[in-house]
Amino acid sequence: MNPMPELNPMLKQLRLSGVLDSLELRTHQAIEEKLAYTDFLALLLQDETARRTNKKLLQRLRKAGVRSNKTIESFDFSFNLDIDKRQIMNLATCNFMKEMVPVLIVGPCGTGKSHIAQAIGHCAIRQEQDVLFTTQAKMLSQLHAAQATNSYERKLKSFVKADLLIIDDFALKPLQPPQDEYLHAVIEERYENRSTIITSNLDLTEWNEAFSNKLLGATTIDRLRHGAYRIVLKGKSFRQPKPLPKTDNLPLAKGTKKR
Repeated sequence: MNPMPELNPMLKQLRLSGVLDSLELRTHQAIEEKLAYTDFLALLLQDETARRTNKKLLQRLRKAGVRSNKTIESFDFSFNLDIDKRQIMNLATCNFMKEMVPVLIVGPCGTGKSHIAQAIGHCAIRQEQDVLFTTQAKMLSQLHAAQATNSYERKLKSFVKADLLIIDDFALKPLQPPQDEYLHAVIEERYENRSTIITSNLDLTEWNEAFSNKLLGATTIDRLRHGAYRIVLKGKSFRQPKPLPKTDNLPLAKGTKKR
């Protein structure tokens, strides 16, 4: 129900066309509840504010590369009771970003490292922080490609300037030159300036083994460990295979006799 035919172009001119999405509903509500004009206007403005906030959140999520369904609310803490929920919820406040320290999340495959990292990133985005989620392989590949096109410094800056950088899957493969140099450059620039989250299948004591250049590796890891919050995940994997069907219940192929 639109009582004014000219309302649509006027709202578009004012960049308030989103009001049309809830105008009919709120008009019916105002009539039924006999709302004052100011209350009716307040409802419309609340709807528009919520719409813009949600739109801005989705834009930030896309820019960050964080999956919208990887939230703290959607993480199943009951699946693995060994996970320290209190520690993770404390990190979800993003107060560690004020300390400008790293968060290191380690554990076997499927224990929720990537989900937790992205969930913390999601919380930071809600606080209007600039977040960037990437895998180690993707980040190093992009820096290597930028080196070949003389745009290395610009690409490096994109990883350095993010308020929160999340590097997933650290050291899936050993780092070879110049990969170790690229990683060191990112960590060195962010050290004590911005927070970084690292996830890895390797135990923290094994991180040195990822570097062929042990001296460079020790320097990089020393900066990552300094003041870092550490989450060590154990237990079963979320990625459980589906049970195989019982062969006794499977239909026999034509021409096959049951023994």
